[in-house]
Amino acid sequence: MKIEGKEYRTIWFDEKKQTVKIIDQTKLPHQFIIKDLKTVKDAINAITTMEVRGAPLIGATAAYGLVLSITEKNDLSYLKKSSENLIKSRPTAINLKWSVDRMMKKLSGVNDKDILKIAIDEAKSITEEDVRFCKNIGLNGLKIIEEIFDNKKDTVNILTHCNAGWLATIDWGTATSPIYHAHQKGIKVHVWVDETRPRNQGANLTSYELNEEGVSNTVITDNAGGILMQRGQVDMCIVGTDRTLSNGDVCNKIGTYLKALSAKDNKIPFYVALPSSTIDWNIKDHKEIPIEERNSEELSHVEGVDENNKIKRIRIYPQKSKSLNLAFDVTPAKLVTGLITEKGICEASEKGLKGLFK
Repeated sequence: MKIEGKEYRTIWFDEKKQTVKIIDQTKLPHQFIIKDLKTVKDAINAITTMEVRGAPLIGATAAYGLVLSITEKNDLSYLKKSSENLIKSRPTAINLKWSVDRMMKKLSGVNDKDILKIAIDEAKSITEEDVRFCKNIGLNGLKIIEEIFDNKKDTVNILTHCNAGWLATIDWGTATSPIYHAHQKGIKVHVWVDETRPRNQGANLTSYELNEEGVSNTVITDNAGGILMQRGQVDMCIVGTDRTLSNGDVCNKIGTYLKALSAKDNKIPFYVALPSSTIDWNIKDHKEIPIEERNSEELSHVEGVDENNKIKRIRIYPQKSKSLNLAFDVTPAKLVTGLITEKGICEASEKGLKGLFK
C-alpha cells in the first residue's frame, strides 16, 4: 500500500546491511520513521513496545528476529533461547508462536554454513505468504461489499475496530483488504473508524492509512458505534483478530465483543477477517487464551502533537487513580456472521473452519 504516494511494506530485510527495516508505528501518524532492527533484542523490543503490532506483522518480525539471532551468534543454544524470548514478548497473538515454531522446524538439523540463507528465505516466505493471504481475504470479502452495494445502490458504510489494516500485516491488511479492493473497483465505501482506546490505533493508524489510499472515513469514539447502528448508518462490521479458536470464538482488541453485541441487536452482519496463521487449533476454551494486560499508563497518558508540531505525552487521570489495561476480549462465535479467510468465507464454527482447512 502507499504512504505519500510511495508503495511500502511494513517490514523488509536489507541484504546489504544485514538488518531488518520496519516502520516505527509508535510515531504514526505524526512522524514517518523507518527504523533498523540489528539484533534479536531489537526485534523483541519492537514487538513489546508495539513499534510493530498486528498479529501477522508480529509473526513476520519474530521470523526476522531469528534471522538476526543467527547474524549475531551462529549458535544453536542462542537460537533456541532467542526463540523462547520472542514467544514471550507478547502472549495473545498466536501468529507469534506459529511463526517461531515454523522457523525453528525449518532450521532444525541445518548445518552452520547454510543456516543463515535458509533462515532468510523462510522469513521472506512467511512475509510473501501473508501478502497473498491478505490479498485473497480482500477478494473474498469484496463479494460481501458488492452484494450490499448492489442491493443498496449507494455508499456502503463499514464499521471497523482497532487497526487490522496493512500496517498490522505486511500489505493489504485483513479487515481493510476487502475495503481496499472495493475502493479500487470503484465501489463507494465509507468507513467508521473506532478510535480504539487505549492506544488509539484506529485513529492513529486505520484513519491514517485510509487517508493515504483516498478511502472516505470518519473517526468515532469507541462507544459511538451502537447509536450509529441504531440509526441505520452501518451496513456491516469487519474486524481483525489476534487469535481465533477452532470453534469460531474470536479474540481481538478490547471492545470488539461490545461491537458484536450491538451488531447482533441491530441485525447488522459482523464479519471477522483472518489468515489461517491466526487460527489456534489447540485451545478449545476461550478462557485458556492468555489475555495480555499492558501498562496502565497507556490509559492514564495520551500522546499528541502540540502547537509546535512536537510530540508530547501528558497524563489525563488523577495521579492517585488506578486503571486496568486489558488489551483483548473474546467475541463468542454465536455473534459472528462469518469468518473471511484466504480460502473463502465460512461460518464461525469448527465445522465451518474444518470445511475450509482440512
